[in-house]
Amino acid sequence: DSSMQDEVKDYYGKVLQKSEDLKTNACCTPGELPRHIKTALSQVHDEVLSRYYGCGLIAPDVLENTTILDLGCGSGRDCYVLSQWVGENGKIIGVDMTKEQLDVASRHEEYHAEKFGFSKKNTSFKQGYIERLDELNIADNSVDIIVSNCVINLSPDKEAVLKEAYRILKPGGELYFSDVYSDRRVPKN
Repeated sequence: DSSMQDEVKDYYGKVLQKSEDLKTNACCTPGELPRHIKTALSQVHDEVLSRYYGCGLIAPDVLENTTILDLGCGSGRDCYVLSQWVGENGKIIGVDMTKEQLDVASRHEEYHAEKFGFSKKNTSFKQGYIERLDELNIADNSVDIIVSNCVINLSPDKEAVLKEAYRILKPGGELYFSDVYSDRRVPKN
């Protein structure tokens, strides 16, 4: 449903300019984070942090040298945290449909590579839809880990998202997501 995608794109691209602009606190990460995540976050550029709209980063403990795809990466906060953990020889791919968010993420790639002591960046950002990763030339069986932080719930075609995730994951690859859901209809109020 393209009208729903257009509304989401407008909200996350134009309406929201900083984390405090969210119209709800339903999908905010709780204040108490594990120390290793706090340490990694302290290395992320302030502009990237100020445009965070997720509900919790989750990832396995051992990530060195892996390829990770972030579905709905926004301004790149989680990508830059994960970038530190995969190391210089790992790879982070961020996908988002919102140009304004990706502009923020892309603007800080060299900053983060230098901050992390890498000789080259290990991040790349692609504009597109999480239901249509094939249009972004993401190959079959090419990704070790997929993460998504409060984005799959915004997709009008969740089955397509999961099919694409399955297609690009290597055998034994894993999908980690944090999201908001309800097991019953939510009243209008």
